[in-house]
Amino acid sequence: MKRTNLLKVSVFLIFLGRAWQHLFWDAPYRTFFWDESLLKPIVENWFGMNWTDYVTSPRTDTIIQTLIQCNGFLYLLAAICTLLVTKFNKKLFKIPVFVGGISLVILSVLLAKEKFYHIAQFFEHSIQFGLPFVYLYTFSENYEKPKLYRILKILIAVTFFSHGLYAFGAYPVPGKFVDMVINIFGCSESFAVSFLYVAGILDFILAVLLFIPKVDKYALIYAVVWGLLTAFARLVANFYWEFPLQSLHQILYQVIYRLPHGLTPLIVLVGVNLFWRRKSFGYRRKLLETR
Repeated sequence: MKRTNLLKVSVFLIFLGRAWQHLFWDAPYRTFFWDESLLKPIVENWFGMNWTDYVTSPRTDTIIQTLIQCNGFLYLLAAICTLLVTKFNKKLFKIPVFVGGISLVILSVLLAKEKFYHIAQFFEHSIQFGLPFVYLYTFSENYEKPKLYRILKILIAVTFFSHGLYAFGAYPVPGKFVDMVINIFGCSESFAVSFLYVAGILDFILAVLLFIPKVDKYALIYAVVWGLLTAFARLVANFYWEFPLQSLHQILYQVIYRLPHGLTPLIVLVGVNLFWRRKSFGYRRKLLETR
């Protein structure tokens, strides 16, 4: 599969997974619409509605749920357009992809707000909200492959480093991280915390090695393996044979939009190797011709 196709598939998976989430489950929009300190003056002064009545109103909840559903359809449209966009129809089809990318940025802000504005929570989703814009960049007139790979490396480094901050314990270690390790390995809680601590350190090292020539490919290989494993870990840790279809419905969308965490370093790994191999081959051929 060509690296550009891998990029297309990655963006498609991000939009598909988020569409699944928004259409069938929930998203953190209530963390904004139920923020009393932010919206109470607007609700009571502009709309003349008591705050308690606003947050307990079924109509308010229906409006929020409708907004979530609309975003789900937006992501679904963006996923379809991602597969259909070409250099000939890009003026039309890139619009849903761009708007979907903006929506992913907003979603990441809301996820960070839900976690008391942890900056790492926002940047942990860098690959997810950054890839749609990177994909659109490949259709621009000033598109350059080396620049593409540099941008992707930055997205990978920021995503893994931010993820590592939680595993390392710079922020409170998420209970779902600990539970996943326990469920997969059948280990104690102390071992799970230690395992995550080491994983966090490796994420920090990875973020540095990505930008060191000659060793960056080993960091990319690790990122591919670890990115895919952490994606599938959600399914392995939370799958119940007693309820197979329900388990898949509840968890699979989380796997889908996280698969690009492993596919993105694969794009760079394949692309950079091919690029430099061709450049080296062209240089050797030109050298032979001058002799």
